[in-house]
Amino acid sequence: MKSWDAERGIDYRTEDFVRSDSRRDRGATASIITLDMVAGSLCTAAIWILPPSRARVVTISMLGGARAEINMNSILPKRLTLTGSTLAVAHRAQKAAVAEAMRRNVWPLLAAGRVKPVIHQTFPLAEACDAHRLMESSSHIGKIVLTL
Repeated sequence: MKSWDAERGIDYRTEDFVRSDSRRDRGATASIITLDMVAGSLCTAAIWILPPSRARVVTISMLGGARAEINMNSILPKRLTLTGSTLAVAHRAQKAAVAEAMRRNVWPLLAAGRVKPVIHQTFPLAEACDAHRLMESSSHIGKIVLTL
């Protein structure tokens, strides 16, 4: 098992982040889980590891399923916030505001090389079916990119 590090994401398929002794021994806890794309049964584990400090779980996708059984006793004493977000149903003005915030706050970090996307594999557009199969397998870490 890899040690838990607040500066990186957690691969829930290979790391038992709930039982990670190295994480607890160092006193490390997550203060926020951003962009949870798994949800489902993993939501319960995410809630368990959060510290009692008004932390948040922000779910933006449900790759692990739309249902989760949550014990409210794990939320109330910690003062946790569970929230979800999607742009699919957002108004055009909301989408424009998100795009502008990305242009202003994220693109400069990408241009400076301070933030780098993780690219798992690149496919020519003619191999889009192969790229889609890889995506459906959920065996990748990072982005799958189609090129012209």
